[in-house]
Amino acid sequence: MEKEKFYITTPIYYPSDKLHIGHSYCTVAADAMARYKRLRGYDVKFLTGSDEHGQKIERIANAQGVTPKEYVDKIVAGIKDLWAAMDISYDKFIRTTDEEHVEGVKKIFKALYDKGDIYKSEYEGWYCTPCETFYTEHQLVDGKCPDCGRDVEKVKEESYFFKLSKYQDRLIKHIEEHPEFIQPQSRQTEMISNFLKPGLEDLCVSRTSFKWGIPVDFDPGHIVYVWVDALSNYITALGYGTDHDEDYKKYWPADIHLVGKEIVRFHTIIWPAMLMALDLPLPKQVFGHGWLVINGGKMSKSKGNVVDPKVLVDRYGLDAIRYFLLREVAFGQDGNFNNEALIQRINADLANDLGNLVSRTCGMIEKYFGGTLPEEQEGTEFDADLKAMVSATVEKYESLMDKMLFSDALSELWALIRRTNKYIDETQPWVLIKDETKKPVLAGALYNVCEAIRIISILLQPCLTRTPKLIWQQVGIEEGTLTAWDSTKEFGLLPKAVSVKKGTALFPRIDMTKELEDLEAALKAAQEESVANKMKKAQEEAAKAEEGEKWEEITIDDFCKIHLVTGEVIASEKVPKSSKLLKNTVKVGDEVRTILSGIAKHYTPEEMVGKKVVIVENLAPRKMMGEISKGMILCAEDKDGNLSLVTNDKAFGSGCDVM
Repeated sequence: MEKEKFYITTPIYYPSDKLHIGHSYCTVAADAMARYKRLRGYDVKFLTGSDEHGQKIERIANAQGVTPKEYVDKIVAGIKDLWAAMDISYDKFIRTTDEEHVEGVKKIFKALYDKGDIYKSEYEGWYCTPCETFYTEHQLVDGKCPDCGRDVEKVKEESYFFKLSKYQDRLIKHIEEHPEFIQPQSRQTEMISNFLKPGLEDLCVSRTSFKWGIPVDFDPGHIVYVWVDALSNYITALGYGTDHDEDYKKYWPADIHLVGKEIVRFHTIIWPAMLMALDLPLPKQVFGHGWLVINGGKMSKSKGNVVDPKVLVDRYGLDAIRYFLLREVAFGQDGNFNNEALIQRINADLANDLGNLVSRTCGMIEKYFGGTLPEEQEGTEFDADLKAMVSATVEKYESLMDKMLFSDALSELWALIRRTNKYIDETQPWVLIKDETKKPVLAGALYNVCEAIRIISILLQPCLTRTPKLIWQQVGIEEGTLTAWDSTKEFGLLPKAVSVKKGTALFPRIDMTKELEDLEAALKAAQEESVANKMKKAQEEAAKAEEGEKWEEITIDDFCKIHLVTGEVIASEKVPKSSKLLKNTVKVGDEVRTILSGIAKHYTPEEMVGKKVVIVENLAPRKMMGEISKGMILCAEDKDGNLSLVTNDKAFGSGCDVM
């Protein structure tokens, strides 16, 4: 009998040089679902990858003096390393620079054009480069990007447009007729109320102002809009449009597109409209999960609040981090990440509940029976309740996992773990061992605990990928029939003569007070190291202050203390009674600050206004000529003492980190 198909995707991630725990959250969830379906006997296809085109990447590569492809090659290797560290079991990793994807996107764009759903016109409007997204005036929030809060750019260029408005009514009808299409329900309400009902505008789908992207092959001056490029990966990865499209025919439509809530509209409006235009089936469901936030705010490199998952995995083990991500947050909602909650979960759930259950069980069997239970066993008055809960938990767990309610599923499983610990307390093996005639009852009770542990370990497998095998080693279970998912439906499959071998603690307890301080220091050190790496290693020797003289060398820790950002001079004037100083009013992100600079002999106030400069943002304020100066504007100085501003010539907005 042919297996039922299951196709799940995550977003293809922009190749950032530092994916944080928030990115891992989405991919671990997708991995847990893929593993669960495989265990249930499905033929699973799990896709992830990297989104490598766009103006943002072109600018970063140019700034670093490398080609865009050289830049993304290096970064994608880091993404794959992280997914390996998180034990992500993807079946395919697609890159939008893959030749087959590039050719597939060209065919898709041409097909939409030939059908008349793409036409040429001129675009004039607002564009957020970091988000690679176009916005209308009314979509901006205080004149800034509604998603990331950064400055937007006014763009005017010849472009191709996709007739998105043509599909507005069909989209609404599809969503109404398929209430499972957008989940959770709150995302569906948002898409209809905020985007579809107010009316869709045709979408700009090509750019001419930069080159790093997939060219429109019938109009080479244009490149395909990055979101059309990126969204197409879900079918190009399956061979759509090629002569080897077996996977497309086999797995499409996708069962689940798992995405962050900030890109739900791309996946539930633009993507299905494209598929409708191509006369292709729509994905069965788009699930928009929430964010892991810190202190109420989304993790962001620019905010300096990212958490490196590799640091956490190195300190606590992979399964502890996977468990926390899946258990702590109700999937679909935002959840708060903090170090204390992580350690509490490890201590309470993993060390006290699960780890203690396995350890005490193996310890008692070794102590009371030399490591092997006797065949002669009798029951207790508490057996029926334990067995009933095991059966009920398997059923509840499967139902919740099918709905991607990972936290709820684990909550049910942990209720069973605690009930099994309670069963030990109820049967009191330490009392039974004192009466020789009660040994069969004692053996029967410990057998029931081992059998409950067996079933628990099987249910753990989608979420904790390494712990189940460690449990099997200690409880004497051979991987195979007894660890198959279907075996959870029957209690009592373990051989009566169970042989155990107590091992090291699955999850050692952590000293909360000491660990919180150490963990914070480790995360901070990792972030500072990342900042240092982004600075292209700065130079190994300091620049010469005078010919033949070198600056004092500093450590990387010294360098990481300096925070450089872009700013824009919006006003400038001479400082009275000073021949050197200019008083500059500088916009830095949302902040406006005064910075005094000794450049009056090199620049007039009129020349300063409008300059895109680089400043040292975290320089301690100091008073100069009666004025408080906050920061320093960077300049270069030649051997003759002439100054030249270090400027931002790529039109980045103010407040951007300087790498």
